[in-house]
Amino acid sequence: MPERKPFLLRLDPKLHEALQRWADDDLRSLNSQIEFLLRQALADRGRLPKKK
Repeated sequence: MPERKPFLLRLDPKLHEALQRWADDDLRSLNSQIEFLLRQALADRGRLPKKK
């Protein structure tokens, strides 16, 4: 698995709470949920990097 890069993200508290509830519902960590949503958004727009 490729190395992960740490990244500081500032969120509005209400957005954070909503994302945390969603992550809990999906049995994911908040970090995993955000990564999942970002990958999904990139794939939907054809911007996900191609696998080698």
